[in-house]
Amino acid sequence: MFGLDLTVLALVALIAISAGGLAYVFLFSRLEAERKTESRVIRVKAAETDRGKVKAARDRVQEISKRRKSLQDSLKALEKKQQEQSKKIGDQSLKAKLSRSGLSLSPARFHLLSAGLGLLVSLLALMAGLPLYAIAGAGFVAAAGLPRWGLGALIRRRQEKFLEEFPNALDLITRSIRSGLPLNDAMRLIASDGQEPVRSEFRRVVEGQQVGLSLPDACGRMILTMPLPEVNFFSIVIAIQAQAGGNLSEAIGNLAKVLRERRRMKAKVQALSMEAKASAAIIGALPFIVALLVYLTSPHYLAVLFTDPRGHMILLFSGVWMSIGIFVMRNMINFEI
Repeated sequence: MFGLDLTVLALVALIAISAGGLAYVFLFSRLEAERKTESRVIRVKAAETDRGKVKAARDRVQEISKRRKSLQDSLKALEKKQQEQSKKIGDQSLKAKLSRSGLSLSPARFHLLSAGLGLLVSLLALMAGLPLYAIAGAGFVAAAGLPRWGLGALIRRRQEKFLEEFPNALDLITRSIRSGLPLNDAMRLIASDGQEPVRSEFRRVVEGQQVGLSLPDACGRMILTMPLPEVNFFSIVIAIQAQAGGNLSEAIGNLAKVLRERRRMKAKVQALSMEAKASAAIIGALPFIVALLVYLTSPHYLAVLFTDPRGHMILLFSGVWMSIGIFVMRNMINFEI
C-alpha cells in the first residue's frame, strides 16, 4: 500500500514536471517576445521623455536667447534715447533753467526783472556817491550776476528736496502695485497727493500720458526738468519693464533702497569732508583777513598797492594765484557720488 502511494506520487510529480517543461518550451518564446516588447516600450517612452526634455530645454534656451536679444535691443534703444536726452540735458538756456527751478516766469519777464534790479542797484550806488565805473560794475553784477546766481541756488534747492522725497514716492508706487493698483494709477496718486517738487514732476508725467505719450517716454521726459542720475535710473527701469517685462514692484523697491543708500553715502562723504572744507575756507579767507587787519592798523603800509602801478600788478597776480588755489582746493574736497 505504501509502495503504491509512492508510485502514484512519483507519477504525479513526473507528470507535473513534464507539463511544466512542455509549457516552458511552448511559452518561452512568447514570454521572451512579451519581455522584449515591454523593454522596447519602456525604451521608447524613455526616448520620448528625453526628447521632450531636450525639446523643452531647447525651447527654454531659445526663449532666453530671444529675451536676451530683446533686452539688448531695448538697451540699445535706451542708449540712443539717453544720448538724445543728454544733449537736451546739457541745454543751459534760460528757459530750461527756469523750468528746472520751478518758477512760473518767462525768459522775457526774467530779463525785465534783472534789468530792474540792475537799475535799482545803480541808482543806490549813484546816491552813495560812488565813481562812475563802480556804478556801472555794480549795476552789471546786479543785472547779470545776482539773478542767475539766485536761479542756480533755487535749482539746487529744488533738486535736494526732490532727492529727499523721491525714494518715498517710489515706495508708494511699490506698495500700490503690490496692492493691485496699476502703475498709471500709482503715478496719479503721487501727482495728486505727493510732496513738492515730486508732485509737480509726476504731474508732468501724467499730463504727458494724457496727450498721447507712452509711459516710458513720459518718464524719460522727466529728466529734462530734473536732470539727476536718480531720475535717469527710474526712467531706465520703467523702459526696460515695458519692453522686457519683469517684476516691476521688486525693481522699483530695489531702486528706492539704492537711492537711499546713495543719499546716505553722499551725506557720509560730506560729513567726512567738512574738516577739509573748513580748512580750505580758512586758508582762502586768511589773506583777506590779514590785509584788512593791516589796513586797519597801518593804512599807509598798504596804500602803495592801490596808488602805484606796480602795486596794481601785484594785486592782479595775487588775485589770479588766489583764484587758482581756491579752484584747486575746491576740486580736491568736492566728491561726486
